[in-house]
Amino acid sequence: MADKNKIQKAKNKMQEIEIDKVVLSCGAVGDELEKSVKLLKLVSGMKPLKTKSKKRIPSLGVRPGLELGCKVTLRGEKAEEILRKLLEVIDNQIAEEQIGSEGFSFGIKEYIEIPGIEYQRDIGILGLNVTVVFKRKGKRVKIKKLKRGKIPRRQIIGKFEIIKFMNENFSTIIE
Repeated sequence: MADKNKIQKAKNKMQEIEIDKVVLSCGAVGDELEKSVKLLKLVSGMKPLKTKSKKRIPSLGVRPGLELGCKVTLRGEKAEEILRKLLEVIDNQIAEEQIGSEGFSFGIKEYIEIPGIEYQRDIGILGLNVTVVFKRKGKRVKIKKLKRGKIPRRQIIGKFEIIKFMNENFSTIIE
């Protein structure tokens, strides 16, 4: 009888959910791109990476190699710390439509709403996008180059599991 209770209490560590990364991004061209780079550096404390286009879209004036935006990827404790700050801006509320499998995204209209960050005259008023990606143990099997393997469907994180994780760890309200 005691052995049966131990089996029920023991959880499978491979099924535990954790935050893989938080990606902060801005889309802009020219002078606005430089302002976006300064903004992401101010918010994250890290150097942003400029993203370049790969395709040509003549109607929008996009050509290959044109810098269209910038992004910063945060992992570990720093990702959780910044996520807590950014969730305060949106009052810890996320719409259910913003949540997909293995992650969710939301936007911040003005960076001056972020706690601890003041208005910067050289940046002006800009917003940014926040994307949070979740993972389970063993995800590297699918990503690695040598001896790549497949992951079963039960390892994919669903919408309801993300909602439960956010409610428990960040006390987020899902609308």
